[in-house]
Parts: sequence; structure tokens; C-alpha cells
Amino acid sequence: MKLRHIHRAWLALALVASMSAAPALRAVAQTPAAVALPQNIQRVTSVEGITEYRLPNGLRVLMFPDQTKQTITVNITYLVGSALEGFGETGMAHLLEHMLFKGTPSHRNVPQELTTHGARPNGTTSTDRTNYFEIFAATDENLNWALDLEADRMINSFVAKKDLDSEMTVVRNEFESGENDPGNILFERMVETAYIWHSYGKPTIGARSDIENVPIERLQAFYHKYYQPDNAVLTIAGKFDEAKTLALVDKYFSSIPRPTRMLEKLYTVEPTQDGERQVTLRRTGDTQLVGAVYHVPAGSHPDFAAIDIIAQVLGDTPSGRLHKALVETKKASSVYGFDQQWHYPTFAVFGAEVRQGDSLDAARDTLLQTVEGIGTNPPTKEEVERARAQLLKEYDLILNNSDRVGLYLSEFIAAGDWRLFFLHRDRIRKMTPEDVARVAANYFKPSNRTLGLFIPTPKPDRAEIPPTPDVVAMLRDYKGDATVAAGEAFDPSPANIESRTARTDVGGLKLALLPKKTRGGSVVAQMTLRYGDEQSLMNRSTAASLAGAMLMRGTTKHTRQQIQDELDRLKARVRVFGGATQTNVLIETTRENLPAVMHLVAEVLRAPAFAANEFDLLKQEQLAGIEQSRSEPQQIAFTQFNRTLSPYPKGDVRYVSTPDEDVAELNATTLDQIKQFYQDFYGASSGTFTVVGDFDKDEITKLATDLFGSWKSPKPFTRVPNLYKEVAAVNQSFPAPDKANAVFVAGFNLKLRDDNPDYPALVLGNYMLGGGFLNSRLAARIRQKEGLSYGVGSGINVSSLDESGRFQAFAIYAPQNVEKLEAAFKEEIARMLKDGFTAEEVEAAKSGYLQSRQVSRAQDFELAARMNNYLFLGRTLQWDADLEAKIKALTPEQINAAMRRHIDPAKITIIKSGDFAKATAAATK
Repeated sequence: MKLRHIHRAWLALALVASMSAAPALRAVAQTPAAVALPQNIQRVTSVEGITEYRLPNGLRVLMFPDQTKQTITVNITYLVGSALEGFGETGMAHLLEHMLFKGTPSHRNVPQELTTHGARPNGTTSTDRTNYFEIFAATDENLNWALDLEADRMINSFVAKKDLDSEMTVVRNEFESGENDPGNILFERMVETAYIWHSYGKPTIGARSDIENVPIERLQAFYHKYYQPDNAVLTIAGKFDEAKTLALVDKYFSSIPRPTRMLEKLYTVEPTQDGERQVTLRRTGDTQLVGAVYHVPAGSHPDFAAIDIIAQVLGDTPSGRLHKALVETKKASSVYGFDQQWHYPTFAVFGAEVRQGDSLDAARDTLLQTVEGIGTNPPTKEEVERARAQLLKEYDLILNNSDRVGLYLSEFIAAGDWRLFFLHRDRIRKMTPEDVARVAANYFKPSNRTLGLFIPTPKPDRAEIPPTPDVVAMLRDYKGDATVAAGEAFDPSPANIESRTARTDVGGLKLALLPKKTRGGSVVAQMTLRYGDEQSLMNRSTAASLAGAMLMRGTTKHTRQQIQDELDRLKARVRVFGGATQTNVLIETTRENLPAVMHLVAEVLRAPAFAANEFDLLKQEQLAGIEQSRSEPQQIAFTQFNRTLSPYPKGDVRYVSTPDEDVAELNATTLDQIKQFYQDFYGASSGTFTVVGDFDKDEITKLATDLFGSWKSPKPFTRVPNLYKEVAAVNQSFPAPDKANAVFVAGFNLKLRDDNPDYPALVLGNYMLGGGFLNSRLAARIRQKEGLSYGVGSGINVSSLDESGRFQAFAIYAPQNVEKLEAAFKEEIARMLKDGFTAEEVEAAKSGYLQSRQVSRAQDFELAARMNNYLFLGRTLQWDADLEAKIKALTPEQINAAMRRHIDPAKITIIKSGDFAKATAAATK
């Protein structure tokens, strides 16, 4: 339900890469002035295709019509987050976010409604805002429902004591899951130490004692104070009629009165830091970590564009200074750097992961020298230009997708105004190396660092943080760029997709091409190269995965950095990764750049350099990753579960290895073995290539022929089958000492293929059991009713080619609740088999599941992946149409009978991992 906004430190760089820069809008399909306004609604301003309106009650409304998407995103942002919580109220904003899924008098089962409408929903809480969104198929019925829902739960949510009692334990379980990660806790401790007074120092998840003890009256008061139209911004993006939608907004929201209360401004100002600070964390773990936090101006301040660039210059991989100083010298296995673009003066953070046995002191000293040395050794013009290209590329790509824009604006609304989205982009464009050097010297200094001691000095060198700008005055006359050219309104039905798709063969490569006009000329592609057979791949799984991982690390013509720079110039995202039996390529770019990107991808695939230094770095990164996850309950549980249900001999490509075996294999694998694997197997004789988006079909067909048509595989490909294994059920527990959260995984193998007559019934049956949103049977019992788990669900996955599949369920929970959780799981399985599903459940599930498939086909990446797999299977989208027709025709009796035929409780293997000894000891005190 919530992305923990105080990000897990060691994942932060990846998160920031997707959330700290955005692309530009250029051509509007409908002139804002042409929209007929209801009497109650006032037009405020328009920037690059987004128009702001305001209701008399203070509600602000952002409209971003995009006729190319067959989906609509409704996102409501409330300007309240953890920064506004009082003493004893930490975590209240996030807890309230959970409570708004508990219903209103008119919408009593919100999870059921979300599932019925096939929505992709969520709610997230941050320091300065909370938001709720739904992405759904673009129909009038769905839009009416979503606006009615958000208007109703703005002021009519139950926020009831009985719901708090169950949801508190769910949130506590989420808190405990974060406690498992030493990197996450170290990050929280650094930020807490960096802030003496300002509430940015508190983790958004809150204190455990506050989560457990908050009175319902305080939570209700918090809700009624902040969840009001004058403190909210409603964003609607996607395929809709603007005039009709404004009328719906007027219908559902204008009747909500403007509140009479006045909202106080947050007036606490964090004083200038007057000396280094340090925090040390001691917990169970497998790798060492070091980090440093620095205070920087508010996200709306002009200096923040330079902060973004500095974070890239220092924290990027492989061009970043930290990577070169720490990873390439083997002082650390990985590094990161990012900033938080928040409303008030905020922070930037940099860190590294250090393997056991390596010197943490040496890594710390090098990290601090590199970060704080940027003041005396400022970024070069080349470094600034590279960082600028990386950041602006993200702007250009994100705004090609109205789904992303509809959600991403929440961050800038929270920072002061949605138009900061564009102003910040403009500032990045204009930033000079001299500007960056000035900002670097101002803020990245020892006295502004959290990692140190107090040292008296006659002449303190302090970083004075400027006040938060007047955002309203700053943006009064801002206009922005022209809007991105809109594409066509594309119907994602199987029949229409098939009518627009061309398929052909290029040598051994099968092509599926679906050209269509898209926003900004965006286009995605996916390629899969398949190789080897069961015998030839024996004992070569590690070499295969390393060979795939090395491809993007340099070619005979371009270094790893030059490849990244070229992709930034081409406004492209490319990911290449290999496994034991195949290599995959994912591409996202624009029409004009696709040919050049394909040339670069062909070079990556056909002319890898396999540089020794990059191979050494890759091994260090992968060894650190294994070591970091070795003691995690999730890794332990799923490894044991998969080893139990997939008992293949060691060396087989289907064998499930242990972390110790992975470490041994990595250490034993040589660069020559990697090169030999590539020479033995790589080619395009057995591959598939799918392109979806804005491109010239004839041009791409010819280009694919020229680049890959003559690339023959050295050895023939024979698919390694997925064999059904009859496995005796076991119930085992595995220790994970000093971990606050535990993991439960259960399931068994199925002798079934997806053309089995029972398959549609099993799919819908599992959707109701544990595959839907919060209203599935398992979620309703284990999460909603008993509050035992933050994450719980189930799935059925079967092969399209072999009679082999698996039913699997999972949950996270507190170790002391292990018996309650297991009992609840078994009881729900037994209840399903005994009583079956009702007609009402089935009809709601059909509606939700079928709409969710339509939403999936409206996402170009998901569509390309499906079509690419179908090329291999010899299928078309008619298979989807047939499956959906079968699901639509299902009766409760058919579903119940199929579930009883295939779901056997006696076959279910259960694996648990957690600190059960500690929980038992605590219970006996």
C-alpha cells in the first residue's frame, strides 16, 4: 500500500534515477481555453498540456488529457505527511493512509471495488504529502466510480477503532520488515542525527510505540483536519473528455464545504549545523556500510538543480567519482548518492557497501575525501554535461507516459507547486559548471556532515542554508515549454492488436511489429536470444549469467561509460541480462533514435569486450549482493522452498543453489570461461524480437535483417523442459537471527499446462483466493481482519509447453505470530474447498480480472513482453481473447470443482524463516 518514503539506503540510487528527473510536454491536443467550465470551477493556469482549475472550496484540479492511452490515472494528493505529526503521533500520516482503504458508508469494501474495476491502486505517504491513486481502463463507468470514491473518502472514511486495531498490526509488520535491513536502519539513524529539531529527521513509518498506542481520537482529529478540499490537489491524466470530466469533478467535489479551520504553517527551522556528527549502528548483518548526510536547500531553491547534478557526478555508476574511487579500487563493492527534493531545507546522502574483511576505515576516508573534495576539485564540464544528459533524458522519457506524470506530480505538489516539475528541468538545462562548483563548495564540507565529532575551532566554516523561496511569486509568470505531440487513441483489445501487428522471420529471428502513434514518439522493444540444450548447458549456469551481465560493460568499440553516454544522448533506456538458457534485451526510446539504439544494441550483443577490470568489479558486486541477502528471511525461505519443489541434480540449469554454492561458483568462474560460453552459444538463430510504438515498420524490418539476420548460433537450441516433480509435503522452519520480520511460503507442484480445460477456472479461483488486491480471501482474513501481515497473497503459474506448474502462497509477519498465521492460511484453504466461491464473488472477480488484463495490454512494455513470448510459443493475441471469453463464461460451480480437483492441502509444503527463538524467549518471560 505504501512505498516507504525514507528510502532503503542501498536502493535509493535506483529510486532516484526514476523519480528525480522528468521529461517535457510539447503539443496540446485541446486548447485549455476551449474547455467549457462549470460555473463553480475557475481556470488558473496551463503549462505544457497540464491545466490547473480551482473549486470554491479550495480544491485544486490538474487535468492532463492524453488520448493515446486507453487508461486513466486519478491521483489525489493531500498536503500532509510525517512532517506535520506532533509528539506521540509519529507514523500517524502513514497509518491514516492505510485506514482510508477501510471504507465509507457508501463504499464499504474499497479493496473489492478496486478489484472489480480492474484498477492498479495504491497509497503512499511521504514527509510533506500523502497520495491515493487508481490506474484503470478508460471508461465512463470507471471514471465516475473513481471520482465518487475519492470525493467520498476525503471526508466520510470510517477511521474506526475496530479497523485501527487490525490495521495497526499490519503497519507494525511493515515497520518490522524495514527493521530487517541494516542499510535502511543506518540511513534512518543518519537522518535522525542530522536533524535536531525539524521533523524531517523522523522516519515516515514512525516509532513502534506510537504505531501501537495512538488513540483513535487523535487519528480521527488528524484526518478531519487535513483531509479537506483546501488541502488537496486532484490530478486526472489519460484518455478522457476534459469538459465532461470537469463536470464530474464539479458533481462529486463541489458539494464538499470549505472548512472553517485554519491550517498552521510548519515554522520550525533547522539551525545551521555547527560541527560533524556521527552515529554507529551494531546489528546482525553480512556486509559493512558507510554513509554521510549533508544539509542542502529546499527542493524549490535554485541551487537544487546543482545538487541534483552533484548527486549524479558523485553517485552514478560507472561514471561517478565514488564508483571510481571506491569500487574500481576494490575498497567497496557498490556506492550510491541521491538527494530528497522536499518542501523545506532537505539533504543529500552518499554511501558505500563494504565486504566483510575489507577496511571500513579506508572506505570511510575515501568516501569523505571524494564527496568533500568536490568543493576544491569541482565537477568538470564533461561531468556536468553527462549528469545533465542523464537527468534530462529522464524528463523526456517520463512525460511520454501520462500514467507516470499523473503520479510524479505529487512530489512537486508537495515541494510547493506542480509547476516546479518544469521549472526544475529548466534550471538543470541552464546550470553551468561554475554554478555547480559554487554550490558544491557551499554545502559539502565537514561541518555540514553527519558522521563526526565536535572539534572546537576559532574560525568555524559553516554551511548557511538559505530560506525556502516564495514559490507562488517565483512561478507567477512561468509558462514552460510547448507540449509534447500527442499520439493516436489506440484500442488495446486483442482483435485490434492483431489487426495492427505484422510478423515475419529474419534468418532465425522471429519478428512481431506493432507500429502506432504514441506520445512523444515513444517506442519499446524486447529481444530474446535462446541457446543451448540440457546437456550442453550442464555446469555452466554461472558462466551464462555472468556472460549476460558483462555485455553492457563495454564492447570492442565503446567503453561501459561511452555506452551509457550514448544512451543518454539518444534518450534511451536499455537493459541487457542473460541467464542459463537465454539473454533478454529491453529497449525504451523514441522514433527518431530507435535505429541508432538498435545499432548500439547489436554492437553490445555481437562485439563484447569482456574487459578483465569490469569482470573483477562484476564479481565483487555479485558477491556482496549474495552476502547481503544471505541472512534475510525472504532469501532463506524462498531458497529452501524452491530447492524442495525443484529437486534437480547439481549442475543442471534447473538446479536451485544455496548462497554458499553461489559464492563458490562465482569465485571459481574465470573470465576465459565467460568468453568461451559466449563463443559457444551466442547468436540469433533461435530468437524473438518485438517492437511496439512509434516506428517505421519497413525500416526496422530491414535494420533487424542487416544487424541480426546473418548472426548464426554456434550450436543448435533445444528447449530445456520444465518437468513435473511429485514432491512429498514438508513443514519446516529455518532460523534468521535478529530479524524482526519473518517470511512464510507455501505451495506444491501442479501437473498442468495452460491449455488444460480447468486452467481458466483455476486462474479466476486463485484471483479470488489470494491474487487480487486487499479483498482476496487470504488478504481479507490475514491482513484486513486479523492484522497479521502487511503482504500476503497467492499465485498459480503453469507452463504453456509442459504439464508442469505450481500453486504458491506467501506472507510476511512477526515471528511471534507464526502459529496464528499458519492456522489462518490453512483455515482459508479449507473454507474455500468446503464452501467454494459465491456467485457474487465470481462476478466481481470476472469484472476486475478482465479489466486488469486490458490495463496490462495498454502498457507498451507489458504488451511487448507478452507478444515476444507468444512468438516463441507460436501464439497470437487470439489466445488472450479465447482465455478471456472462457473466464467470462465460468460459473461458480465450474470454479469450485476445478479448485477442489487441483488444490490438495495434503500436498502443500510450508517453509518459514524468522527469529522464532527470540520470539519464543520473549513469550516465556
